Amino acid sequence: MGNFISDRFRTCSTTGLPVCLNAQFFIKANAVFAVIFLLVGAIGAILLALTRWSEVHLLSDIMYYRVLTLHGINMLIFWILFFEIAVLYFACTSLLNARLGSKWAAWLSIILMVVGALLTDWVILTGKGDVLMTSYPPMLAHPMFYLGMILVAVGTLVGVIVFFVTLYQAKRDRTYEGSMPLVTFGALAAAIIAVFTLLHGAIALVPTLTWSLGWTPEPDPGWYRLMWWALGHPAQQVNLCAMVAIWYFLATLTTGAKPLNETVSRAAFVLYILFINVASAHHLLVDPGLSASWKIWNTSYVMYLAVLASLIHGFTVPASVEVAQRLKGYTKGLFGWLANAPWKDPGFSAFTLSALIFGFIGGITGVTIGTEQINILAHNTMRVPGHFHATVVGGTTLAFMGLTYYVVPLIFQREFYMRGLARVQPYLFAAGITIMSIGMSFAGSYGVPRRHYDIDFTGAAIPAGFDAGAHFMMGVMAIGAIIAFLAMLLFILLVVAAVFFGKSNKETGMNPWQSPEAMARNRAIYLQRDAAYEKVTHGTKGTMALVFILLISFVVYYFANWNALTDVWFVR
Repeated sequence: MGNFISDRFRTCSTTGLPVCLNAQFFIKANAVFAVIFLLVGAIGAILLALTRWSEVHLLSDIMYYRVLTLHGINMLIFWILFFEIAVLYFACTSLLNARLGSKWAAWLSIILMVVGALLTDWVILTGKGDVLMTSYPPMLAHPMFYLGMILVAVGTLVGVIVFFVTLYQAKRDRTYEGSMPLVTFGALAAAIIAVFTLLHGAIALVPTLTWSLGWTPEPDPGWYRLMWWALGHPAQQVNLCAMVAIWYFLATLTTGAKPLNETVSRAAFVLYILFINVASAHHLLVDPGLSASWKIWNTSYVMYLAVLASLIHGFTVPASVEVAQRLKGYTKGLFGWLANAPWKDPGFSAFTLSALIFGFIGGITGVTIGTEQINILAHNTMRVPGHFHATVVGGTTLAFMGLTYYVVPLIFQREFYMRGLARVQPYLFAAGITIMSIGMSFAGSYGVPRRHYDIDFTGAAIPAGFDAGAHFMMGVMAIGAIIAFLAMLLFILLVVAAVFFGKSNKETGMNPWQSPEAMARNRAIYLQRDAAYEKVTHGTKGTMALVFILLISFVVYYFANWNALTDVWFVR
């Protein structure tokens, strides 16, 4: 048989990974619901893009804000959280050769999450929750809106506890040798940040629930905003840790790459735990209620330590791939190793494009928005969604897509139809998101407001260059959104077709995206002695060149950005 099956485990003959049968069910269930909510959010996304594009202006003002609420919650919360619980269950069982800590707690987790998500979406679609994702007081939604969000948060927290219990049992039962695998360590960092995030979500949402029921007074808007962003932005740092862990996993699976120094990589994850939440303050920099010293501390020293962690991963992941490729004999020139990488493997292309978009667009724009002077001008413009669509969609979602191309054959034991389209899909999605994010960011520089129904608005201070570039850049945004939407529909179609109608591989094992010989070569490279890696570690010239290109891009963007804002932003 292609897969050895025991009473609790089976082993994939292609990857060599053990699969806990209890965990397999819950990985499947969470992944299926994740894709369902991804579809809901994607439909909302294209409706919003065609509304903000003045040439179409599709939705009415009321429907625009309703769909914006639906899109934000389904994309940034439901799709991400369901998929991340699936990732946690996989990381603590298959990578540790362990059984799931509690089947009944896993049942409780998914029931709470599904009921809460459906309840929240129902309130939004019936017009009783047009408060956007942030739901700032004094805007008030139906009590079931807040209850649904709380149920999702509690269910997610239960899933995280199952993850922690599984880690404890695996360590107690010695199901693995040595230290915890780096990918699981990254998932652990994500889980720790998730606890912080979900507890703050409860602190923010429980008082709004009691307020909506008429039991307590309206929460102070300043206090609520501070508490909510301890949920809203750190939630994206959970995504960050999960995304980076997936980068390491897919790098190993698709090329045989091994982290050059696991101690340094683990230290970078610790930096995320210690500093990423505190540094996530750019949504609060325009608040007059926070002191200047607090803002300076968060946007300088703390943010620098958080960015350092991303820079470490941004070097070690491609460097590990370069070393693996050079060990295979691809040593010609600076980028021969990259030219000969498995670009037809959607797992490899998705994680590589994810890293590029996250670093070059999301990372650079994020650091600049963290500068208080720029933030004051740009925060309430399209610059902000341009930034987080690059990080959360271009980075996290694209990485999740790449992992799915391996999860479906491994966990669902089904093969993809139309494998040629699957190989193309990450490129189409990456292109669409890149175009969309660039359009949003430049539209923001021209002063186009975020969360606003109409591009044409009146205000006390309209940028002088608004009319010249805003409409064009919003058109660029819409074209990118259309491409990304079609690529996302293709992804969902491929996944649904594989899960429900794909050919079973229970007897044959996975049909790899690379040749069996290439997969065997990847495993052999990964198992080589560390000494073999050390011989070429200092020869990662290609990665160093990429790092310098990133740093030069950052410097150019930073000063060009200041110049553009100086030229555009003055009162008419």
